[in-house]
Amino acid sequence: MDHTVLHRRLAADLSTSMVYALLRLRVEVLVVEQGRPYQELDGLDLHRTTRHYWLAPPDAIEDPQATLRLEEPAHCQFRIGRICAVSQARCHGAVERLIEAALGEIGDAPCLFDAQPDHIEMFAAFGFVVEEAQFTDDDVPRVPMRRDASARNR
Repeated sequence: MDHTVLHRRLAADLSTSMVYALLRLRVEVLVVEQGRPYQELDGLDLHRTTRHYWLAPPDAIEDPQATLRLEEPAHCQFRIGRICAVSQARCHGAVERLIEAALGEIGDAPCLFDAQPDHIEMFAAFGFVVEEAQFTDDDVPRVPMRRDASARNR
């Protein structure tokens, strides 16, 4: 993944083909590969303040290898979601690189994430702490985590 370029765009600045490429990657990984039929298109991808981050080869911006969505709800509390990467990118720091970029942008603002239990440790390394008890969403266990202003990146 060293040969990928980090991209960041507000939803309004994405081309139709780029939106399609990001959604295609998410459906490929989160729905098809993980065998989890759920409503991937939740209406949040095109909100004015939603930011999309992705890694792609330098000569193929519309071939994302990993992606992350950063939402900014009304209460200035950010939420990271829809993180995924192609299998070749998973053990090469792609997800961590995206998280670092998103947290670098929001600085000390509070940030939420619903982690799968096996990802708690990775998010804890970024200053996230478990906020509430585990719950199930679309048959997937989730643990609400929060990163406050007092937290610092790795």
